[in-house]
Amino acid sequence: MPDPAADIEHVAANPLTGKELDESDKRLMELGYKPEFRREMSLFGVLGISFCAIGILTGMSSAFQTGLFSGGPLGLFWGWNICSFFMLLIALSQAEICSAYPQSGGLFFWVAKMKPDLPVLGYCTGWIYAIAMNLTGTSGNLSVALYLASLVEVGQERNLTRVEIAAIAWGVNILSGIINTIGTKAIGKMSSFNIWWTLGGTFVLVITLLVKAPQKNTAEFVFTDLENFTGWGSKGFVVLLGFLQAVYSLEGSETAGQVAEEAKRAEFLAPIAVVASIVGSWVIGLAYMLALLFSVQSIESVAGTSFAIPIAQLYYDAVGKRLTLMCLTVICLAQFMAAVTAFTASSRLYYALARDNALPAKRHFMALNRYQAPYIGVWVSVFVGCAISCAYIGSVIAFNAILSSAAIAVMLGYLQPIMIRVFWPSALGTRGPFHLGRWSWTINALSFAFTVFICILFILPTAHPVTKDNMNYAIVSVGGIILIVATSWVLWGRFKFKGPVHTNIILGDQSSADEKAE
Repeated sequence: MPDPAADIEHVAANPLTGKELDESDKRLMELGYKPEFRREMSLFGVLGISFCAIGILTGMSSAFQTGLFSGGPLGLFWGWNICSFFMLLIALSQAEICSAYPQSGGLFFWVAKMKPDLPVLGYCTGWIYAIAMNLTGTSGNLSVALYLASLVEVGQERNLTRVEIAAIAWGVNILSGIINTIGTKAIGKMSSFNIWWTLGGTFVLVITLLVKAPQKNTAEFVFTDLENFTGWGSKGFVVLLGFLQAVYSLEGSETAGQVAEEAKRAEFLAPIAVVASIVGSWVIGLAYMLALLFSVQSIESVAGTSFAIPIAQLYYDAVGKRLTLMCLTVICLAQFMAAVTAFTASSRLYYALARDNALPAKRHFMALNRYQAPYIGVWVSVFVGCAISCAYIGSVIAFNAILSSAAIAVMLGYLQPIMIRVFWPSALGTRGPFHLGRWSWTINALSFAFTVFICILFILPTAHPVTKDNMNYAIVSVGGIILIVATSWVLWGRFKFKGPVHTNIILGDQSSADEKAE
């Protein structure tokens, strides 16, 4: 049988750039794919993609009230550190697989490659995760609109209507699409800038809160006070509900895997970015959260706010009108950059799904413009975002249910490759330069248990007594996503998707034969 690695050695140059093949391109060709993106992202750019997708400033700010009302300061502090630890374990699990398979499909490709005998797993992972990324970008762009609405409310003391907020969200969605259409260089530079913006912004926000807040809370309040606005009698359950804030804020580290084919030394830099983005977010998020807890003037005031984003009330009470406008602007820009990278991830995932026959209209979704952007996937993401934003006009409850399902769908996407590593540990047939050694199974088992726990926690009712207005409708929207994916598999996917489709013309025939032999 011919040796694929030996065949690759005869290829003198990258067919796209004309330059000599680097290690990352060789590895991609060994996996059966010809290089189709220019590798223009450094470690800083790839790290920025994951860091930007997590959006620690924005995630913490947007979801802070969830933990504040469900467990209060005690739940926020301990929930943040516990969840950060387990999300780091998940990142380590993902990084090990990413190092072995540095390909733009990310979670989808990892599952399809590790379990080629069960193509339904790869197909469902890819579709669920693509929908999740699309919804995440939509949620981020609406959050930008809500921050802009809060700026108007604080600055001009005028409340915007839901129609006006939805119109702003449309504009933000379209702007995200334009930026993503420009291509890899623009996204990489923006992501690199986001790292500095987040570090500098966190420093500014922390100092502003601690210096200007008229009254500082005690350490006893910050580390031991338990608040319960949920109506549930069990303090333990209420604290667990506060965990959702931390998990929501820390999702997105795996986005580095979506741009692996656009990164230099992807087999090493992409997994490093996955792990480093969680570690950095853990530390930065903790510092920011403590500043918020020491500075909050009245939890009741935040709960009863009329501002579009509750965190605006916390800032308004603590630092006054002018500084609130400055702080919200810092968070708003960070939120926009995070939303842009969600569409980057969804468009790359659409590209990877189409390349492997897991998505209709293959030729269109694989088309790249002169900026090296899969523009059809970008604008499908924009269209979906604009369509869902319209739901905000009719019902905030329905809209929130759709977007909360995004967080669950992301965790369901995480679950598939980790499950394979737990129950079929030999499925990872090769190791990359980043691996966990003898700790691999233990870390994957702990990650699997935590992911299952969080998926269940996300669909439980968050208020008591449960009514039609406070019910957690996430179970309905997640059920809808699963039904869509299952229906597409039965009617179309099982006939078209057989596993990874190799595009490397040199190894194509041999790779296909090897896959059939497996």
